[in-house]
Amino acid sequence: MILIKDGRVIDPKSETDEVLDLIIDNGKIIGIGKFAKSDEYERIIDARGKIVAPGLVDVHVHFRDPGLTYKEDLETGAAAAAAGGYTTVICMANTKPVVDTTEILEDLRNRAEKLPIHVLNTAAVTKWLQGVELTDMAALLDAGAAGFTDDGIPISDVKLLLAAMETAKELNVPISLHEEDPNLIGSFGVNQGPVSEKVGVPGAPALAEETLTARDGLLALKTGARVNIQHISSRTSVDIVRMLKKLGANLFAEVTPQHFSLTEQAVLEKGTLAKVNPPLRTETDRYGLIEGLKDGTIDIIATDHAPHSREEKAKEIHEAPSGMIGLETALALGITNLVRKGHMTMIQLLEKMTVNPAALYHLNCGTICEGGAADLVIFDERERWIVDGDCFYSKSANSPFIGQELFGKVKYTICRGSVVYED
Repeated sequence: MILIKDGRVIDPKSETDEVLDLIIDNGKIIGIGKFAKSDEYERIIDARGKIVAPGLVDVHVHFRDPGLTYKEDLETGAAAAAAGGYTTVICMANTKPVVDTTEILEDLRNRAEKLPIHVLNTAAVTKWLQGVELTDMAALLDAGAAGFTDDGIPISDVKLLLAAMETAKELNVPISLHEEDPNLIGSFGVNQGPVSEKVGVPGAPALAEETLTARDGLLALKTGARVNIQHISSRTSVDIVRMLKKLGANLFAEVTPQHFSLTEQAVLEKGTLAKVNPPLRTETDRYGLIEGLKDGTIDIIATDHAPHSREEKAKEIHEAPSGMIGLETALALGITNLVRKGHMTMIQLLEKMTVNPAALYHLNCGTICEGGAADLVIFDERERWIVDGDCFYSKSANSPFIGQELFGKVKYTICRGSVVYED
């Protein structure tokens, strides 16, 4: 047994925020309250001055496995997640080969069973991510798919996407959508405007996201499907989602820490490390995202953890791939840029990183309760640290936050009742 002693237990689902002790045994939480120290415990963790919260849940990661494992693999991705306080993550399907058959999915599911945290997988909506023919969604669900997405590529065929949403509704699974219309984009990864002009690329306008967000939100309203708008970046997109939710659409929306922490100016300072799809946008957009978090329009904070090699990111801005890692900095960015600046309380931040992402996928996690899984994170919200590019657990170090001082340090991550990360 493990006794976690005198921590500030914050559980958004039950609205608990109290200094309490937790007892863990056989992978479960068997006691919540006040308990004396004794020799019956194999380990006693002193959590005084620290927050004990549900293990974080990330609905949007890329572990590059299979096919691109020089960037990341299941093992290194899981280690990075544990270091960031995550006990459950959901991998996207845009691997090589694409996760569009039960054979590929079953291989991933079998290998994930050996990992220290819960690593789930989505399957593709369309075969080979080509947007022409739907996958066998029912068979993939039976094989263990958590949900469906063609993340990285928008689905342009409206009739096909409508059919996919109708199927997702029947199967009671979420469908997650990358909203960037390539017909409106000059080049990916940098916001269209003064910054894209300075770095010499055509850029990607917010309109490319906003048009598809509106279209697909209306399809969600029509079908009743549970639809997740991924990595939202535009203030107008937030307004569109807010309106469609009021109309009754079963919409979720996610935002990344990079989008609520940075603006397009980061491209001038950090170069390709700040190149990401959709791009970092203006300060007006950034504040619009924060307002969306505050009023509940945006439900989820997700990292879109997207590793790339140093060689890939060393290319010129027009050639380098878009994306950045994020699992090991996400909690600290939320504390630094949302909680400490007064935009959100700690319990509100944790709601976006635990119970809400779990609700999207109907997962039995993201909360602290007696008899529930002992998936926990213990962190010091006041501890300062410098992001060190040589100390990532990820294989990759493509982060624009390297060298930045952040607040909030993960001290322990516990999954299935075992300590899987200790600072």
